[in-house]
Amino acid sequence: MCGIVGYLGSKEAYPIILKGLKRLEYRGYDSAGIALINGKLNLYKKKGKVSNLEEFAKDYEKKSTIGIGHTRWATHGPPNDENAHPHLSGNGKLAVIHNGIIENYDSLKKELIKRGHKFQSDTDTEVLIHLIEDIQKNENLSLEEAVRVALNEVIGAYAIVILDQDNPDCLIAAKNSSPLVIGVGESEFFIASDASPIIEYTKNVIYLDDEQIAVLKKGEDIKILDIQNRSITPYIQELELNLEAIEKGGFEHFMLKEIYEQPTSIRNSMLGRLNPKNGKIVLGGIEEFESKFLNADRIIFVACGTSWHSALVGEYMIEDLARIPVEVEYASEFRYRNPIISEKDIVIAISQSGETADTLAALELAKKKGATIYGICNVVGSSIARATDAGSYTHAGPEIGVASTKAFTAQITIIALMALTLAKKKGSITKSRYQEIVSQLETIPQLVEKVLKTNDQIKYIADLFKDAHNFLYLGRGYNFPVALEGALKLKEISYIHAEGYPAAEMKHGPIALIDENMPVVAIATRKGSYQKVVSNIQEVKARNGKIIAIVTEGDVSVKEMADFSIEIPETDEFLDPLISVIPLQLLSYHIAVMRGCNVDQPRNLAKSVTVE
Repeated sequence: MCGIVGYLGSKEAYPIILKGLKRLEYRGYDSAGIALINGKLNLYKKKGKVSNLEEFAKDYEKKSTIGIGHTRWATHGPPNDENAHPHLSGNGKLAVIHNGIIENYDSLKKELIKRGHKFQSDTDTEVLIHLIEDIQKNENLSLEEAVRVALNEVIGAYAIVILDQDNPDCLIAAKNSSPLVIGVGESEFFIASDASPIIEYTKNVIYLDDEQIAVLKKGEDIKILDIQNRSITPYIQELELNLEAIEKGGFEHFMLKEIYEQPTSIRNSMLGRLNPKNGKIVLGGIEEFESKFLNADRIIFVACGTSWHSALVGEYMIEDLARIPVEVEYASEFRYRNPIISEKDIVIAISQSGETADTLAALELAKKKGATIYGICNVVGSSIARATDAGSYTHAGPEIGVASTKAFTAQITIIALMALTLAKKKGSITKSRYQEIVSQLETIPQLVEKVLKTNDQIKYIADLFKDAHNFLYLGRGYNFPVALEGALKLKEISYIHAEGYPAAEMKHGPIALIDENMPVVAIATRKGSYQKVVSNIQEVKARNGKIIAIVTEGDVSVKEMADFSIEIPETDEFLDPLISVIPLQLLSYHIAVMRGCNVDQPRNLAKSVTVE
């Protein structure tokens, strides 16, 4: 989950790397560091955010045309100066930055200590660079070959970049189960965890595959080999990302910007796929594997976090319309519980980044068992996109805020298109019902724009409840996963404990918590189990709970009972989550800001979870 930046060329490396680290800070912000070569290897690193590093290094000489930088999300050892990357070899001539986890680092470290190595940090990363140094020295190998041999001894995930004081015109990079992209410019190279630090300088990139090593030398073409020493022909592709998309655009926070981008991201996710005039939906991956989908025994979604919640919505959608059995699995559990998977199963991975380690591992497991693998992700060229048999990009644009917002609604949009496509092909939906949903789906971006106009009202409500210690979120049917998502948003950015529940399950435990100090957010739109939710709200009121209700425009019954109500436009129950989640995103955002929390970089969290 750490951020990696490297540069080799003719420009000044420090400002390029520093700007890149700021763009990648959403991937980790426990500490940051930079290593440069100017005659000797100079190292600057500091606990805390990139701004701490910038202040620390401001008076040092930083002139160099080669360097590496890192933002850390702590795994091994606490966040402090010593554990910050880059890490040095014992002789101080090699520096490494690393994203991932070296699982067998402890046994390697014990062996290296026996050989006389001394370590300055608690990290697994420092063990790796000492191992490379040890192999290079004792086996009299070039650095390139020593890296390759060392990586054959390593168990775990890594994306690494190595700097060598004795070879100031060369960078060596390698990856396994952690993302790494190389930008190719005019006689210069850029390396990063994702494309955001690179897009300003070049659109030509190479995505390394697992167990590949890249050797970058000034004035030479890139050289790629695998850890078995086989040469790989580089495949250069063009980035679709643009620089404007990764700036705040006048908003105070990335999260708020991304909430307000949802009309566009939903529209873009439908663009070229939905023709409301003739009701035609075209999803390339579904078309290609139509027979597999229509004859599948079941569909299994694997995902984590917010993507797991969108998968739950997908379960309702696909079973409701297409009548195909659906299971939703936490990828982190699925990969370890020896699941029963057959060749007649479709396994769909959902991930904003396309790099989520547990989800990627779950896919690999399903693939080995013969299932058809489908991906829904947001990042072109990501690991999940490359690992799947087919898939659909969400086209939501970059999501920088750690708390997912537009990714959730974009994923649900894709799944809605998928459910409608399968239902039509299976004949499990009437023509009139199909056309009705298609017509309403086209209007969703405008309806989201309308909901966003309730922002001031939501901000007022947030001010009243910002000091609460607990929240309960209730929903039924399609809105149960929305309740889960609302609770997740609040807890991850405001640090208020929150739980999402099916409304009827409140009586089986959570009702014991309800008193005059407990805010309860009830999603009570006028569809589905509306009357049942009304009954649940009455139960909360009987115990003096404070009700914040999400209701359909024109609602009277719930508004009379609720302490506060937020109206949203009416739409088909099938599409309700795309609308009902918006007030919950805004509520969590405003509460977090009022509590003084860093909404874009909440504590202990990182955007892309590329380690277990």
